[in-house]
Amino acid sequence: MQLAFYAPLKDPGHPVPSGERTMARSLIAALEWGGATVTLASTLRSRDGVGDRHVQRLVLDQAQTEISRLVPQGRLEGWQAWVTYHNYYKAPDLIGPQVAQRLGIPYLLIETSRARSRLTGPWSQFAEAAERASDAANIIFYLTQHDAEAIERDRPAAQHLIHLPPFLAHKTLPAPSSGDGPMLAAGMLRHGDKFESYKIIAETLATLPPHGWSLNIAGDGPARPEVEALMSAFGPAVTFLGQLDRASMARAYRDASLFFWPGVNEAFGLVYLEAQASGLPVVAQNRPGVCDVLARAAPSAPHQGVAPLAAQITELLTDTRLRTRRSAEARRHIAAHHLLPTAARTLQAGLAACGVLP
Repeated sequence: MQLAFYAPLKDPGHPVPSGERTMARSLIAALEWGGATVTLASTLRSRDGVGDRHVQRLVLDQAQTEISRLVPQGRLEGWQAWVTYHNYYKAPDLIGPQVAQRLGIPYLLIETSRARSRLTGPWSQFAEAAERASDAANIIFYLTQHDAEAIERDRPAAQHLIHLPPFLAHKTLPAPSSGDGPMLAAGMLRHGDKFESYKIIAETLATLPPHGWSLNIAGDGPARPEVEALMSAFGPAVTFLGQLDRASMARAYRDASLFFWPGVNEAFGLVYLEAQASGLPVVAQNRPGVCDVLARAAPSAPHQGVAPLAAQITELLTDTRLRTRRSAEARRHIAAHHLLPTAARTLQAGLAACGVLP
C-alpha cells in the first residue's frame, strides 16, 4: 500500500518541537504499522498567521509548482491514496485535492475545520481553499467531538466521517509514575493561549496553602521571562526544567504526582495523553477538545475561576488512595483508546472504506 502524506501546517521533520509535529509523526507511524509505505509528499508550509494576501498569493503559486512535480512522482511510485493532516483556513491543503484528482486516487483528511465565517476578510483565499479541500475528501477523520459538529453540518452527502481519537505512537504504556513528587505542568513558554494557561496556574497556586506542594514546569520559549515573573512569588516551590528531550520528559512524568495544565484553547493536548499514560491524574479546565482525551470530566469550566482547580489539586495531594485510583483510571483509559494499535486499526478502516484496502 503506497500512500502520500502531507502536513501543510508543520511537516513532521520541522526543527521546532510541537504537538502538531508529534501528531504528524505519530500518524505516519500508525499508517506504517498498518502495512503502508508512506511518502512525505511535500514540506511546503502553507501557514499564514496574519492574513497577508501577498503571502497567500506566493504560497498558492508555490503549491502549483508542487502539484506539477508531484503528479508524475505519484504515478511513478504508484500512490494509492493521499493523506493530509490538519487543513484549516490559516494553513489549507493547497496540494492534495488536485494531486489526488489528477491521479484518480482517494483523498483523505485527518483533522480539518470548517470556518465559513472566514470566507470574507484577510484569509478569504485560504478559507476558500480549506473549504474546497474539506469538500473534496472521501474520508475525514475527526479527532474531537467539537470538530465533528461543523464537519457533519457541512459535509457532502457521499463523504464518510470517522472518529480517530488522538493517540500516542506507542504500542504499550510507559512505566508508571511513582505517584509522589512535585506537580508537573508542560507547555511552550510563549505568548497567547499558552501564556493564558500559565496565568491561570499562577492564580491557582496563589490560593493553595503556602507549604506542602511544589511544581515543575517543562518547556521553554520567548515568554519565559514573563512566566518566571508570574511564578516568582512562589520562590523555590516552582522549578523551571526548560525544554526537555523525550527521555527527560518521560522522567518528569514518572517523578510527578499529578499533571496540572488548564488547557486554554488547546485542540486536545498531547501532553494530557502522555501524562495519563504515565498514570498522572490530570487537573484541567472543562474545555472542548481537552475533555475528549481525559479519563474523567474536567473539574471546572473556564467561567468558574480557579477555586475548583485549587480544590481538585488539594484533594489529590492530600489523599494518596484517591491519587492511586485516579492513576490507574488514567492508564486504563489511554490503553483502551489512545495508543498506536487502536489508531492504526481506525486508519485501516478508513482506507478500506474508500477501496484502498480489501
